[in-house]
Amino acid sequence: MVKSPRTGGSAGGVDHIVREIRFPGIRTQIVSAIVSLSDREYQERVWIRRELPRPGYYDEFDLAVHSLFDDSPILPSPAPGCVGELIHADEEVPLARLGEVLSPLIDELGDVSDAEYVHSAQCTVA
Repeated sequence: MVKSPRTGGSAGGVDHIVREIRFPGIRTQIVSAIVSLSDREYQERVWIRRELPRPGYYDEFDLAVHSLFDDSPILPSPAPGCVGELIHADEEVPLARLGEVLSPLIDELGDVSDAEYVHSAQCTVA
């Protein structure tokens, strides 16, 4: 499990990292999307094999993308005013870098399955 740099706690439970943010519910969605994008084992298990952690649970690559690009003004680059509203100041540059990587990948692959994204050459780490 990923440790939160802000509190040292587990990033799997995101409640502790939404304090001091104006819109903590949206931030929770943003953090959840980033955590899922950063966890290859989770992607294989949940997005591809559909081994869900509990009944009624839903997650997929498209959900992460929509949370970051469409449902919030975070990607492809954090919009002005996001700091303090949705993100902390030290997260702005890393999120812009994520957008620099994720945007071209989405443009290149388009509407393909989660498995095709996860197993694409751009996402495969040697």
